[in-house]
Parts: sequence; structure tokens; C-alpha cells
Amino acid sequence: MRSRRSLSSSNRRRSIRPRHAAIAGVAALAAALSACSGGGSGSGSGDDAKAEKPKVSVNLTGSQAKAGVPVTVKLATKDAKLKDVAVADAEGTKLAGKVAADGRSWTSARKAAPGTSYTVRATTDEGGEAKKAFKTAAPEQVNKVTITPGSNLKTVGVAQPLSIVFDNPVKNKAEVEKHLKVSTSNDTTGSWGWIKNYDGKDRVDWRPEEYWKSGTKVELDAQLNGVDSGAQGGWFVRDYDTAVTVGKNQVVKVNLDSKTATLTRDGESVKRVPMSAGTPGGEKASWGGTSVLMAKEGTINMRSETVGLGDAYDKMVDYSMRLTWSGMYAHAAPWNASYFGNTNHSSGCVGMSTSDASWLYGQVQVGDPFEVTGSGSKGTPDPGNGYGLWNLSWTDWQAKSALKQTS
Repeated sequence: MRSRRSLSSSNRRRSIRPRHAAIAGVAALAAALSACSGGGSGSGSGDDAKAEKPKVSVNLTGSQAKAGVPVTVKLATKDAKLKDVAVADAEGTKLAGKVAADGRSWTSARKAAPGTSYTVRATTDEGGEAKKAFKTAAPEQVNKVTITPGSNLKTVGVAQPLSIVFDNPVKNKAEVEKHLKVSTSNDTTGSWGWIKNYDGKDRVDWRPEEYWKSGTKVELDAQLNGVDSGAQGGWFVRDYDTAVTVGKNQVVKVNLDSKTATLTRDGESVKRVPMSAGTPGGEKASWGGTSVLMAKEGTINMRSETVGLGDAYDKMVDYSMRLTWSGMYAHAAPWNASYFGNTNHSSGCVGMSTSDASWLYGQVQVGDPFEVTGSGSKGTPDPGNGYGLWNLSWTDWQAKSALKQTS
């Protein structure tokens, strides 16, 4: 046993020597190749410098970072400049931003949204890269919106505004308005205006100075994600958008004196029909001024108690075209046939024969203006009662912009 162990040790020692020799040979060959290459050790040290991790700081850190502020990334590494910064949420959506002229900092154009995880990736002109991460605190309250026209409506009439109704109050109106971007295919002049919707909620509408031009393409980009609407309102946690095209240039002219309704297209009369509007002298009178066709509702049940007129009527009504939230419609009213063209004797709506109502219903488009003139109306509807905003002058409408009020 002892001789075997000795033999084994002896063999082990012999086997080691050739390996040392081989290693030494490889080292010598490597040195020779390195010398022939002409690169020297300088090339290797340059590569190491490029890979050096830069020192950066982010103004938002941890898992409860403050929302509603821009993200700022600063570079602390000397003799380097930021080349690119990417700040993205968990879905990969990036915050746009810009590197400062001196290359030492980057600031996002948008604000960090609440309850959102972000990753930060910063690279320098030397090839270094640094990564950071943070999450903003969850919102205590969220504000949501309803936008009209919605995605289900692609073509609108010349009087249709862009309208946003908020679920909760908006105290920071100017800040919200700054994030609402409207673009048109022909640089239409328009303005936002803050009003109260008929149900009392805050609402902001964008209307042109004059009726839209037929064929105009309109886009709304409501960049609200990360905007605080103020006390009792809460945060917006998403963006919204919509797009429509303005259709035919049509106006329905309702004359309370001649008791007629005339559809005009491109300024020319298409057809005039006899009608009977609201009974003058009280709550049954029709609204005057300009209302906008809000919806083509077809056959609906109309009950007088819903508009504060007691038990005067309860009917199924055909070809109903809504003009105000308060209950003014244009519709078929065959029960009132003896008054068409000679007497205003309805409960506030514009009634006509079934055949005439059917024809008009087929011609009009949501967003068409109904211009009511003549004597016997009960005034003009409030801007939030449907789309009564066209009853304000352009100057008065512009004055309702929160940005105008703070400028």
C-alpha cells in the first residue's frame, strides 16, 4: 500500500510539470501576439472607461414618490454628458423629455402619474449606462371624464363643440386646460370655455369662433394623466382622445312667427315644413336662440312630469330629435296637426307631421344647429343646457377660458 501511494505521488508530480510548461508557452504566445497587434494595454483601458457606470440621481425615489411633478435626472459623473434618458411605465409608455444644453440633466415634459411604477435608463456620451426605479403614491381619489363626441360618432354637424364633463369638481381649471390639445385640418380658430353642465357638474367645451367648415378634421388629445384636478376632485390617471370630421353644412331654421322649420344646406333652402312650437307666455314656450342637435333618439316615451309640467302628457313619440337637456325636441306630433303652420300650441317642442318629421330625421346629423327666431320664446338656453354656448358672443365665450382669466 505504501509503495502504491509513493508511486501515485511521483506520477502526480511528473504530470504537473508539463502543464506548467504548456501554460508558460501559452503566456509567451499571447505576449507575442499582443506585441504584434500594436494595440497595447491602452485599448483595453479605454473599453473599461466606456463601460463605467455613470452616477445619476433622480428627483423621485422609493415606492411612495410624489406624483404630479416632472421627472428630473441629473448626472454626477465628471467629464461626461447625458446622451439619452428613457423613463417608462410598466406598459412601456415613455415620458417625453429633453436633455439640457450642458448635458448634465434631463427633465420630462409630462408629469409622473399617481400609482405608477417607472424605470429610468440613462446613457452617457462615453457609453456608460445607469438604471433607477421608483413608484409614485397611489391616488386617494380619481377624477374621470365623459367626452363628446365619443368614439361612436365619426361625423358631426357644423355646430358640434368638443365637450368634456368631469365626474368630480375641477378647482385647477387653468392647469387642466393647459393639457387639452385641439388640432384641426385647417387651423380653425377656437377657444375653451368653462361652464356648468345641466346636472351641475363641471364642464369645459371647445367651440370655433364661427360654425365649423364642412370637411374639417378635428382631433382632441386630452393629456390628463398625472394632472391634479384640485381639492375634492382627485387625480386623472389616464389620457383621453377623440377625433371627428365635420359633415354637411346644414342649419335648421325654426321661425316662431311663420310657424315653419326650414332645412338649409350650404346656405340654400332644401325644404320648408309647417310646424307648431311651444305655447307662448309661460313654461310651455320654446327656447329661442341656437340649440344643437344632441341626439337622434327615434321613438321614445315623453312624460310631462319629467320637465316640470305636471300630468299634461304621456306619449310615445316618433322621430325624436333632442335639442336640450331640459326636454326640448323636434319630433312628429300628429295629434297637433290642426296647429301646424298657424299656431304655436305645443308644450315646448317643435312638432310636425309624421311624414315631415320622418324626412327631417333622415336629413339632419348630430351637431346641426337649430336656429329659433321670432316672438314668443322663453329666452335662450344656458350654455350647459345641451349646447347653448352658441348664444354667447365670441368675446363672452373666450372670457370663459381659465387661461384667459389667469393671463
